[in-house]
Amino acid sequence: MTPTEQAIALLTAPTGLVLIAVGTSLGITVGAIPGLTGAMVIALTLPLTYSMDAGNAMILLVSMYVGSISGGLITATLLRMPGTPASVMTTLDGYPMAKAGQPGRALSLSIMASFAGGVVSWLFLIALSEPMAELSTKFGPFEFFSLVMMALVLIASVGGKSLSAALFSGMFGILCAMPGVSEATGEVRMTLGFEDLNGGLKLLPVLIGLFALSQVINDVLRLDNAIEQISISRQKLFPAMADWKQHAVNMLRSSVIGTWIGILPGIGANIGSVAAYSTARTFSKTPEKFGHGSEEGIVASEAANNATIGGALIPLVAMGIPGSVIDAILLGALVLHGLQPGPLLFKQSPSLIYTIMGTYFIANFFMFGFLVLAVRQIARLTDVPRAFLIPVILTFCVVGSYALGNRMFDVWVMLIFGLVGFGMEKLRIPLAPFVIGFVLGPVAEKNLCAGLMASGGSYLPLVTRPMSAIFLVISFILLVVPQIQRRRGAKMPTATAS
Repeated sequence: MTPTEQAIALLTAPTGLVLIAVGTSLGITVGAIPGLTGAMVIALTLPLTYSMDAGNAMILLVSMYVGSISGGLITATLLRMPGTPASVMTTLDGYPMAKAGQPGRALSLSIMASFAGGVVSWLFLIALSEPMAELSTKFGPFEFFSLVMMALVLIASVGGKSLSAALFSGMFGILCAMPGVSEATGEVRMTLGFEDLNGGLKLLPVLIGLFALSQVINDVLRLDNAIEQISISRQKLFPAMADWKQHAVNMLRSSVIGTWIGILPGIGANIGSVAAYSTARTFSKTPEKFGHGSEEGIVASEAANNATIGGALIPLVAMGIPGSVIDAILLGALVLHGLQPGPLLFKQSPSLIYTIMGTYFIANFFMFGFLVLAVRQIARLTDVPRAFLIPVILTFCVVGSYALGNRMFDVWVMLIFGLVGFGMEKLRIPLAPFVIGFVLGPVAEKNLCAGLMASGGSYLPLVTRPMSAIFLVISFILLVVPQIQRRRGAKMPTATAS
């Protein structure tokens, strides 16, 4: 049999289909629980694949990957608690829409966009795997720095009405990312004498604190308030054909953005959703609705974060370069089964590559079906009295933070940032720019220092290297266009009055 036929036979066999179903459903369930991540469940599952052949092992792990990214949309929408970092942007509009009495609509759009993002990204994975991976090898540190600057500029787009509050939040995020060993120089800095800070503040405890624990604190203060019962009928979860047509351009654009960002190592699904969300807001006819229940915002976020999976798989299978933590685990799984990830994998085990691609495609259909069928049961979490639900959520937050590195220090970090997040919201300081700064600050520093060392201290390559210049131009456009729109919006009432 040809490699393609071998992959199809493996995927359509009862064992392959069961592994896809189990992996996807387990990933969705774990992804929907605040404090637990796909990286955790995949890492814990990896030892179980020792006795499997490489094909079945990758089927199970890739299916978990797809499910874990998608599952976060459930609690992000219904509880404003992103099950995964990739769902952070979904909370900005999904939760307000659910609170406004449209939880079914918010979940339907999220599921539709997640599926569309996965399928579009799969097409790129099939058609552009080798050429796109080859292109990414030509990216130097200046290109990566310019790309990071483009993402940092998006702070102005996602920060809400107050640009100063958004910039403060972003700078605060960068500051919190600085303690520990410098990515650029290797020096230990800003640890205040705490040895546990030598490795820096981990993203997961910070996110759990900012978004989950801060919400728990809010709920504790509102225990005496009446609980809102959210009822979701199954019919409302099936996207209508009109929805597909209405959001087609946004889904396609966001999927392409997510795929592109997913290809670049170390950027991740959370940044893909931020970039797509901000782009959707820039081109939206109603940007003022973003952050208050915008359908476009939900679609952009979910389409992009699912599309980053297919994008991240491209350099993984073609070059052996992981694009995220989960991809690093998948890389370890390949090595564990005696395979050499990279260009040679296409020659040595082409059927395995086609198996990975096929698994990603089929898992998206399983994901779509499972979410539509099971989301009503998971949504019942919102019907449980907060007095009973809060301890369970808090337990998952503590366990998830501790399990990251088996350190109580991470639990304390989570608790501290829960208070920080609560305080920022009370002061109306947006949280999204903080996350952007926290994630991308170290990446910008590392690549700029590497570029300056290679150029002898010259900054000219930032504008003389074509891709770097393109990213900077896009950054300028993303910064200027929203300001022009705001000024036009401010002048419009005056012009009408005159």
